[in-house]
Amino acid sequence: MAAVTARYWYFPADAGELGTAGQQRHAKGAGDKPVSPEQMELARLRAARIKMELERNILKKATAYFAREAT
Repeated sequence: MAAVTARYWYFPADAGELGTAGQQRHAKGAGDKPVSPEQMELARLRAARIKMELERNILKKATAYFAREAT
């Protein structure tokens, strides 16, 4: 039940840019200059932060849902 419930709170469109291609696209910006390792690391960390925020929001909603269900 929890897996099914959590699935409805997750919107893949919100996390569409989390893949490697998305990281490279955001790291490059408007120009075609080579991407430094530091820029790639920053892009990776930003993507990881976004993913963790999405997971945190899912857990908040699941906690609220099950707290209501228990009462």
